[in-house]
Amino acid sequence: MSVTIKEVAKLANVAPSTVSRVIANNPRISEATKRKVKKVMEELGYHPNLNARSLSSKATQTIGLVMPSSGDVVFQNPFFPTVLQGISEGVHEKKYALQMTTGRSEQDIFEAVIQMVQGKRVDGMILLNSKLDDQVIEYLREMDFPFVVIGKPSKYTEEITHVDTDNVLSMKEATEYLIQLGHSQIAFIGGNPDLMVTVDRLNGYKQALSAANIPHQEEYIKHEEFLREGGQVAVKELMALPQRPTALLVVDDFMALGVLNTLDELGIKVPEELSVVSFNNILLSEMSKPPLTSMDINILKLGFEASRSLIEKVENSAEPTKRIIIAHQMVERSSCSRMDKVKEV
Repeated sequence: MSVTIKEVAKLANVAPSTVSRVIANNPRISEATKRKVKKVMEELGYHPNLNARSLSSKATQTIGLVMPSSGDVVFQNPFFPTVLQGISEGVHEKKYALQMTTGRSEQDIFEAVIQMVQGKRVDGMILLNSKLDDQVIEYLREMDFPFVVIGKPSKYTEEITHVDTDNVLSMKEATEYLIQLGHSQIAFIGGNPDLMVTVDRLNGYKQALSAANIPHQEEYIKHEEFLREGGQVAVKELMALPQRPTALLVVDDFMALGVLNTLDELGIKVPEELSVVSFNNILLSEMSKPPLTSMDINILKLGFEASRSLIEKVENSAEPTKRIIIAHQMVERSSCSRMDKVKEV
């Protein structure tokens, strides 16, 4: 079994990214550290892909796609195949290929990204989400490797090309929509609080409540995975509160399906007793019972613009950093009603 960068890093007592930079002869690494790491590499019999590195001046015509760490989320949530379709269209337009990487943990992904960069397997990378303190972003920046983020980076926003929806504004508008229907007891069901999309949408929710002089209640804020089961868990907790909300904002349509299923099991009717607004406007939102009012963030275009922007960076190192914001639009269906028509839950 071949020795990995992770094993070298552990024995040398350094980060895997440091080993990677030693291999690349990065000037930021001290000579003492380089000697220590190279000694461990020799002891373990670790050999970088020198053949691939010798071809570094040649493009691979391949784009790397860094998927989120949870296999369940990747393969269950329709957001990912839809954004992948957009990415594929942009990549194929320029005659590039795609190479995907994922893993069961953040460390697995980080290790895979290092191998892709050091093995010269791809010309650039697209990251499908943005987290707080993202080690993949830090590594790619330090290696000066071309990449684009779908979402908003938690820092270096002026230095990193990213394609995003205005998540603060879109959630603010969704919250205002419910407020205009007369609701003031509005709950928020979000995803992982370490994801920037969750951070921004929660901010938009709070901003809208504050502007309407409605105090936000911490017990009305729930965080779960972007899965149907996540919505089920969150809504059960909300419906068990002494003062139940009259409206729900759910940051993902797939989660919202779990919400609707659970409400049906509890005998709570939508929209007669509870209004629901969701996000992403995937096909399932139109097919649900009742059809969901959902914020369309144009997932396909997010993917297409990300791949097009990355290829521009790959083919022209002087390409300026861009912040591309994709327009959003509320699609009204049958999951909301005015507060004066809501029955006592």
